[in-house]
Amino acid sequence: MIGPIHIKAKKGDVAERVIVAGDPARVEQLTKMIENPRLVNTNRGFTVYTGEYKGTPVSIAVHGVGHPSSMLVVEELVMLGARIIIRFGTCGAMVRGLKTGDVVLPTVAAYYPGGAFYQYLKEPICTATAPHFEVLKTLVEEVQKAGVRYVIGPIVSSDAFYAEDPEFTKKWISRGIAAVEMECAGLFMLGAMRGIKTGALLMVSDSLVEELGFASAEELKGYVERAGRIVFESIIKIAP
Repeated sequence: MIGPIHIKAKKGDVAERVIVAGDPARVEQLTKMIENPRLVNTNRGFTVYTGEYKGTPVSIAVHGVGHPSSMLVVEELVMLGARIIIRFGTCGAMVRGLKTGDVVLPTVAAYYPGGAFYQYLKEPICTATAPHFEVLKTLVEEVQKAGVRYVIGPIVSSDAFYAEDPEFTKKWISRGIAAVEMECAGLFMLGAMRGIKTGALLMVSDSLVEELGFASAEELKGYVERAGRIVFESIIKIAP
């Protein structure tokens, strides 16, 4: 396999433990929570910082929006030495009672076949996409310890943000889906294929079943601080 093209870093620049997020503002906020942050990539907007959290090396990276962007970032992080990747993202709630800043921990991620998935799998199948059990277990323990309201369950990773109409919502709710986002299925699939540990912690930014509005990065700041600690505490407890 060729070396990384989009992340202009070298082996040693990226830690074995990496937290990824779609929003550059969230990555910048997380960077303020680590010691000795060092900027190792800005190419293509895929900002990557490496530093330490409580003495353990950790990298924080922007993966962009959707599977084509996030999967190429995951592939290149793995090329550069990543062994644990946790997505710290946002989601749209599809169960009632979840409020802005509440947490969803995906047990599995459904997706629509085609596109990036077809190119990887070479046939129109839906392969299993699930987080590594150790990562999920650790995230659950840390969320419980922090006393944050959370839901554990299946999610769907959608490729078309503005195609999520009422019919989309109705269908996926009837299938028992807890939330929708845009990157977890690809991350979990690559985790299994590349032999790395993956997982995700998602904060609710909006709801498809209740009127919450859509929280901006600024409005989510306090929740990012709280949930970010959970992700950091989790990732340093997991052996690569």
